[in-house]
Amino acid sequence: MDIIKEIMVQFLFALLPFVSFNVYYRDKAQNYNKNFIIITCMLSLFLAMTFSLNLKTGYIFDARHIIMFFGIIFGGFQTGIILLVEFVMYRLYLGGEGKWIGIMVLTSTFIMSVIFSRFYKRANRRWLVSIIAGIVFSIHSGLFLYGYDPDYVQSNLYTHLIFVPLFYLIGIWMLTFLFDKAVSDKNLFIKYTENEKNEAIGHVAASLAHEVRNPITAVSGFLKLIRNDTLPKNKLDEYINISLNELKRMEDVISNYLAIGKPHDKQKVRTDLLYQLQNTIDVMIPYGNMNNVQIELIKPQASVWIMADPDEIKQVIVNFIKNAIEACLEVLEGKVSLSLSLDGKNAILIIRDNGIGMNKDQENRLGTIYFSTKSNGTGLGLTFSFQVIRALGGTISINSRPQKGTEFKITIPLA
Repeated sequence: MDIIKEIMVQFLFALLPFVSFNVYYRDKAQNYNKNFIIITCMLSLFLAMTFSLNLKTGYIFDARHIIMFFGIIFGGFQTGIILLVEFVMYRLYLGGEGKWIGIMVLTSTFIMSVIFSRFYKRANRRWLVSIIAGIVFSIHSGLFLYGYDPDYVQSNLYTHLIFVPLFYLIGIWMLTFLFDKAVSDKNLFIKYTENEKNEAIGHVAASLAHEVRNPITAVSGFLKLIRNDTLPKNKLDEYINISLNELKRMEDVISNYLAIGKPHDKQKVRTDLLYQLQNTIDVMIPYGNMNNVQIELIKPQASVWIMADPDEIKQVIVNFIKNAIEACLEVLEGKVSLSLSLDGKNAILIIRDNGIGMNKDQENRLGTIYFSTKSNGTGLGLTFSFQVIRALGGTISINSRPQKGTEFKITIPLA
């Protein structure tokens, strides 16, 4: 039973490159490189030799053949040379009667691994190549050892005929199969991410073209009318004003797209969230009155300090209040209420309206660049707002029901 436990430990050392790959590359949009294989295989070989099985005084058994085969398959010839040099130096340091036979065996394993790697890369059934390699390595290491010390092999036939071949066979197959599968899955993930990015760029380009084309068409039409010398002065002024407004709208659309594309790494300073909130509400009250929507604020007595860019946080508040007001346009007594409070180390801003509300699908899509509940909206304002809040380390939760209104709960860490 002790030898089984020690062999299981060797399995863990042999699988170290696979485990490291899944940990290190899990959230990265890239696949492994040769340096990763070299480092993980060197560490794996060092641990396997350090905690090896002592079959006889001076004779050690470990996962060296598995690691060598794997290193050459996924890291190339150079990786195999580095592992061979590491093994020779460390084996000479460990010493013992079996050091020279061990060096000879791994050298032959290195040569055979180089040959097997060529078949492995061209084969459709790579698992079969791995199994054949495991069988060959177990046989050739046994033959070398038998030629060097036949009495020892004959007295430990059970170990060398059962445990050692199974260890190499299962170890090589398992490590190469699992790592190959993980690499293939990562490649699929990278391709999916790239396709998603390309699709997003396409959507942005189409959306931007659509939003800019409308004001350009309007301005073009009015400019053609302005060329008519018979237009009265009041009509001429009206057309010019409309054209200027359309150009301003086009400028706002482009600015919003640029704001979304920029990283939110502006200099953050101590900002009084309550002061920004109160000032923004004072600006938005006329807009609310114009649309018959009442705005109210429940606030704390003291200032609420956060680390943020004041202009960005003000724009975020404007976007949320403006959207809340516009959600109440079809309501007889529209109302937007804002509540600012403290909860531990966070500032909590709740924005409620009694407007048209949203269903679950609309909730889930809110904040994406292509989605808006308004017929003429682009979703740019809330997309920008979501990005800013998340860049501050904050969170946004939404609770909405159709025809019942919407509640946004914004959490921002205190300074």
